[in-house]
Amino acid sequence: MAGSPRRRRARASVPLAILGLAAGCGGSEGPTTLTVLASPSMTEVFGEMGVAYRQEHPDVRFRFEFGGSLEMADRLADHDPGDVLVTADAASMKASARYLAGPSRVVAHDSLSIALAPGNPRRVRGLRDLARPGLRVAVGAAIVPAGRYARQAFARAGVTVRPGSEEISSRAVLDRVRAGEADAGVVFVTDLRSAGAAASSVPIPADENVTVSFPAAPVRGDHQDEASAFVSWLLTPAAQKLFGKYGFAGAAGVR
Repeated sequence: MAGSPRRRRARASVPLAILGLAAGCGGSEGPTTLTVLASPSMTEVFGEMGVAYRQEHPDVRFRFEFGGSLEMADRLADHDPGDVLVTADAASMKASARYLAGPSRVVAHDSLSIALAPGNPRRVRGLRDLARPGLRVAVGAAIVPAGRYARQAFARAGVTVRPGSEEISSRAVLDRVRAGEADAGVVFVTDLRSAGAAASSVPIPADENVTVSFPAAPVRGDHQDEASAFVSWLLTPAAQKLFGKYGFAGAAGVR
C-alpha cells in the first residue's frame, strides 16, 4: 500500500548574499524584490539566473522559494508573497490561474529517468522491472506533476507499478532513493543530474518517456510588470543557454 504523499516543507531559499538582496525597497527609487515560487527542480539553475538577470536589470532583486506544486498553490491561496510562479506541469499552473496576471509560458523542458542506489544493486534495467515483487519504488503522488508524468510513462510501457511511497515532488522521490528508503524512483533527468555520484540511473527509452514542461507566469500584485518582464526574459537566448547548462531542453512559447 502506497503511503500518502508527504507534504514536507521542501522549500528552500537561495542565500540572499548570493543575489545581493537588500533588506527592503526603501521607497519608490529603491530596488524591486521579486519573490519567485518555483519547482524544486529549478533550484540550481535559478541561483545562476538571478545573478544573470541582475546584471541586465540592476534595479531588480530576487527571493527564490522552492517547493512542490501543491505547496506553491497553497501559498498563493493563503496570500503569501509571490510574484512569479513556475510549476512542473500545465495542470498545476492551471490550478492557480485565478492568481495569475498573464498567460503562462513554457520556459523549459525535461524528461524522466529511473533513479537507483549507487551501483544499481537491485539490477533494475527499465520501467518493467519496477513491477517486481519486493522492489521498493518511490514515485510522485498522483496529484502532483512528478506523479502524473510517471503514470503516463507506466501506461506507455504497459506496466502496472505499485509504489511503496508517493512523494510531493521529483526531488522528494530522489531524496527517498538517496536515503536508502527506496530501491528505485522515477524522477526528472535534471534532478537526477543534481545528485551526482549519490545515485545511479537507468534511462527510459523515448517510446516510453514523456516530455516534462515547466510553465512560468506572473502573479497578480504590486510587481506585475516586473514579474512579466522576468518571465519574458526566461525565453531569451541568455536564459535558455543557462537552462541548457543545467540539463533542461528548450522552451515552447505560450501555453
